[in-house]
Parts: sequence; structure tokens; C-alpha cells
Amino acid sequence: MTTNTPLRIGTRGSPLALAQTHETRDRLAAAWPELAAPGAIEIVVTTTTGDAVQDRPLSEIGGKGLFTKELDDAMADGRIDLAVHSMKDVATILPDGIVLPCMLPREDVRDAFLSPAAAHWSDLPKGAVIGTASLRRGAQILHRRPDLVVVNFRGNVQTRLRKLAEGEVAATLLAMAGLRRLGLDRHGTALPVEDMLPAVGQGAIGITCRADDVRAQALLAPLNDSVTWTRVAAERAFLALLDGSCRTPIAALAELDGTDLTLRGLVVSPDGSRLHAASRRGSAADAEEMGRDAAREVQAAAGPGFFDGIRT
Repeated sequence: MTTNTPLRIGTRGSPLALAQTHETRDRLAAAWPELAAPGAIEIVVTTTTGDAVQDRPLSEIGGKGLFTKELDDAMADGRIDLAVHSMKDVATILPDGIVLPCMLPREDVRDAFLSPAAAHWSDLPKGAVIGTASLRRGAQILHRRPDLVVVNFRGNVQTRLRKLAEGEVAATLLAMAGLRRLGLDRHGTALPVEDMLPAVGQGAIGITCRADDVRAQALLAPLNDSVTWTRVAAERAFLALLDGSCRTPIAALAELDGTDLTLRGLVVSPDGSRLHAASRRGSAADAEEMGRDAAREVQAAAGPGFFDGIRT
């Protein structure tokens, strides 16, 4: 693995993205002592479309590539060797020539509820405003509390915490994983997954590289966490069959107990009025087929017009 060429890791520039990239760097250095040397790893910061456009909902400015496209382009052009992503942002179909050989051990999958006025969204008064950039979160809340008002709430973790403190909204939701990685988990209360099913891949960090980059794939091999890989594979299979995008509120969570895998998934209309869910239990060896089978059940229950109506 010895080479004089630095290993270039591409990342978004938000504090959370950098924290995830630093974790990746540290794990690489621990696995490969030569990468602990000064200058052996270079971090390359790239601004993505999702970072640059902050005045519109994610559903209005594109699909799953909002936080990955520019990093994919940099990799294809040879400007970076690896890219670090939150798995919930990674499309189920990767660009040609790019592979996903590694996921790090998964953090807390739950969503966090943050509010100076209530401990849970069920405690908020009628008409209270909740800010979130996630259709998944907003739709699940509206399914249970249609009397609340959900508004678009963009920005990195620190920006959203500031907006909340300034009273722009009564409450917001963030991923517990992000708060924990930033040392900010004291600000939020973790919601049970029964109250808020997480996004596909939430809490997991994925690392991509070029399909023909033998060195990069060899360096990443010892970092891959098989438990995370199996769980996220089931969730992404559920998402892939449903053709999920930023316009389709889809949630899924796979949990592994030895070789036994449990999967829960749902799709909900953006206004929360219609929700369809499915669950599966089986062998971890069948993770992806379990995801696809659960998705087929949801499709059948929702009917042919459900997803078309969401995408328009």
C-alpha cells in the first residue's frame, strides 16, 4: 500500500461532514500505519448543490444527488480518491464507475426532537410550527398530529439550532447520529423508532471510490462493518424498489440480532393523510430480498397512483 501520492478524501464542508471525514481518516490511519504519516491523507472540501441552495426545499431542487453529485464528479475526474457520505444521502443507483465498498459502524439511528417548549411533538399545542427539511419527518408528524404546521427548515446542524433558539419555530428534528458526532446530543431527546421511523441508512457513513481503484478498495476493506452493511442493504433494497427520491417520504429500519434480521418500512403522503407500512423477519443472508418483498407489499397497499401523485 506504500505510495508517495497522498490519499485524497472528498467531503462536504459542513461541521458534521468534516467530523465524519475525520473519523474516516482516523480509522484509515489506525488500520494502515503509513497513512498516519504527515501528508499521507489530504482532505478535499467540495460544495454540493444541497449545500449551496438553502432558500428552497430539497424536494424542489433535485433528487438524491443533491449532496453527492459534485463529489462524484470530482472522483470521476481523478481529483479525489475517496468520498465520505451520510448513507441517507446516497442514491440507490451509483454513477457509472463508482462503487460503495465500505460503511463504518453505525451510530444511533433515531431522530432527535428539539424544542424549548416541549419534550415530544405530542406535547406541542395545536397550530405549533415545526421546522424540518425532511419530508419523511414532517409527513410522519402530520400523520399523527395534522393540527401542527410543518415548514421548510434548512441549514447545517448549528444553523438550525440557532434558528430554533431565536424562535423561528417551536420545534425541529435532527438525526441523533449527527448530534452525537458533533457532541451536541444534550440538545435533543431521542424519539423511539415507533414514533419516528428513521431514514434509510440514517446514522451510517458510507465511503465511495472508483471501481477501478484497486488501492482505494484495499485500504477500505478492513474498515467495512458487516453488521451495518447488512442492515443498510436491506433498507436500501426497500428504497430502491419504491424508487425513492426527495419527493417520496420513505422510512425504513433493519435491525440485526445474530443472523436474524428484522425490517420495518413505510411510505407516507407528504400531508400525512395516507401511510402504508410493512415488516419482515428472516435471515440476514436474505437482507436485500426482504427489503424488496416489504416494498412490494407497500406498493400493493398504496396502489398505482400513490407514488405518481407524490412525485409531481
